[in-house]
Amino acid sequence: MSENFYQKLSEQRQSTGQGEDSLELKKCIEETVGKLLKNKSDFNKPGMLLGKVQSGKTRAYLGIIAVAFDNNYDIAIILQKGTKALLKQTFRRIKEDYKKLIQSDMVQVFDIMNFPDNLTGWELQQKIVIVAKKQTDNLERVMKALSDTYPNLKDKKILIVDDEADFASLCFRRNFQEDKIEQGKISSQIEELRNRVADSDYLEVTATPYSLYLQPDENEEQSELFIPKRPAFTILVPTFKEYIGGDYYFLASEDENSPAHFVFNEISTDERDALEKEDRRSFRIEDVLYSSKIKMLRNAILNFIVGACIRRIQQEKMGVQPQKYSFIIHTERRTSSHDWQINIVEKLESELVRILQADVSFLDKFISVAYDNLSKSINTNNSSIIPDISEIKEVVYRALKEGQLSVVKVNCKKEVEELLDEESGQLKLRAPLNIFVGGQILDRGVTIENLIGFYYGRNPKKFQQDTVLQHSRMYGKRDKDDLKVTRFYTTLDVYQIMKKIHEFDSELRKVLEEKGNIEQQGIYFIRKDDSNKLIPCSPNKILMSNITTLKPRKRLLPVGFQTGFKTHVKPYIEEIDRIISDLKITEEKPYFINIEDAQKIIVLINKTLEFEKGYEWDIKAFLGSMEYLSLSDINEKQRRKILLLVSKDRNLSRKKTDGGFSDAPDTKTEVAIAEENAIDTPMLMLFRENGAEPEWRGAPFWWPVLYVPKNVKTVIFASETID
Repeated sequence: MSENFYQKLSEQRQSTGQGEDSLELKKCIEETVGKLLKNKSDFNKPGMLLGKVQSGKTRAYLGIIAVAFDNNYDIAIILQKGTKALLKQTFRRIKEDYKKLIQSDMVQVFDIMNFPDNLTGWELQQKIVIVAKKQTDNLERVMKALSDTYPNLKDKKILIVDDEADFASLCFRRNFQEDKIEQGKISSQIEELRNRVADSDYLEVTATPYSLYLQPDENEEQSELFIPKRPAFTILVPTFKEYIGGDYYFLASEDENSPAHFVFNEISTDERDALEKEDRRSFRIEDVLYSSKIKMLRNAILNFIVGACIRRIQQEKMGVQPQKYSFIIHTERRTSSHDWQINIVEKLESELVRILQADVSFLDKFISVAYDNLSKSINTNNSSIIPDISEIKEVVYRALKEGQLSVVKVNCKKEVEELLDEESGQLKLRAPLNIFVGGQILDRGVTIENLIGFYYGRNPKKFQQDTVLQHSRMYGKRDKDDLKVTRFYTTLDVYQIMKKIHEFDSELRKVLEEKGNIEQQGIYFIRKDDSNKLIPCSPNKILMSNITTLKPRKRLLPVGFQTGFKTHVKPYIEEIDRIISDLKITEEKPYFINIEDAQKIIVLINKTLEFEKGYEWDIKAFLGSMEYLSLSDINEKQRRKILLLVSKDRNLSRKKTDGGFSDAPDTKTEVAIAEENAIDTPMLMLFRENGAEPEWRGAPFWWPVLYVPKNVKTVIFASETID
């Protein structure tokens, strides 16, 4: 055919207000098809399209299919996750984007479960798009359609697009009885499908590629260097201008002048437990307005109501249609927990309505607390004007009186199907204010518009990297003014682990981005064995809650601690002072010392610090990282040595002005010294703080900072691994 499929796709998108693909996205699309056409050397190594969570991967692969059709591909098979709701959402999206192509009799689009057995020769000459769930019956129907119903189709040129490829497709499992690696059922069916047809190419599409990169490889030698190598090639999907991801929630949040600084709000572990199931000994639902057990949930819902009302007032004043807003509560997998949480939220709503009628001054106090919380982020710059609190109160009153708050449980596939909007394919926002309570079904692929509140309370000990990232429904396209009223509620331990995961994710992407040459890039995975020896660690064995990412010029240091009492810490401090004195170190000048002396000091320092709940110092990772970095020095004479910088008589406050724990005992002066000297050798900076009361306990203490050298490959240190 001579028709330009991609051009018609672009015309359709522009006619529906989606806009034209960016130059970066066009390059991504064209490069992917070019690689697919050239990738004939290894049938078992597909291509990969790697995009961030909710970053426009569907738009990208629909563009790839159109360009593939322009390059003599005849059939595209899109493999979707196993829920009818998400398949329905994808099918609707394809029909919308390909509308001009369908109307022009250039493309036929089918759900495999409704694939006709009487297509005419005219229809079979058109390009065909088949959407199928990654389930055995769906894949069997695909194979039957291509080899039995229409046997000529198996000779066509076929592109298989595996959406969320890490979820259920190319997976391998260990058969412990026979002690061997076996393919999963879906993986075997995909391979059978490819073997049945004459010419097929396979493209994996995902935001979480880790399981795909870690597939077993024949004759793979054990090495401490991990190079992402399973896919034949990896193309990165560019993010769009309005995209908000982990950089905002975990990096920009460190800037006190950014709205991101106010996004995270800490949930106590007691509150997380109270929401798991009803236990009247700790929390009675009739105390929903007063109980400290659910204080943050109560604040979160009030913040959501007030924040949404602020945005709707602002939109009205701008002369635009006020938007509907959403809030997610996602803490447990069990439906019984969801029922309990629904009861709490509905009871809170009814109590708010009651006090509106009985004692509005009581309600005003709640509104004022939320207003003060949100004002901090709205006022970070002058681009937004916050409405007067009296105006906000009136809008909140009206929202409660008119029943503008919708509370919906979403914990099964059927419920998601019923809640999807027919036109957009997203969860339908039925009211101005929408609260969704649910479990796993709320994660992968479900798009929830105008999300400004996310209450997340999963158990961090069970985290898997891909699962956690897919739970991050607050990622994606976000209005900059909506971000100013956006809040993320979780426990401190969960937040810190998510921050670790984001850092790890970013480093892997960096490896893939640098010059596009992953054969010369890599990430080292290390751990300590039972004999305290540093050894390589298999990447698919790591526990995400126990990793430390080492990258060039990163700082490692303990945060969130108090010192021990004077009498307890005194002998340890005196011993550290003696070691440093014996080393004859001059202050403010770096010296080489043996790694053993540095480790001895760190062990002693650890005995002087007591950490607050939710904070910890992974001393094993700190010591192991320091040793590994010292062994990695390109100068053999400097191996097993480390640079030491000492500074005394310091008086850093225990907490910063915003209430958070101090995390920078090193000033710009020390950082400059480290940047100048820590090129191939790590630097340990030791600051002797006076520990003056009342913030500290009046005992001096040493505060260590490990500075990672400039010339080091990314390293992942795993304190614990999965056996």
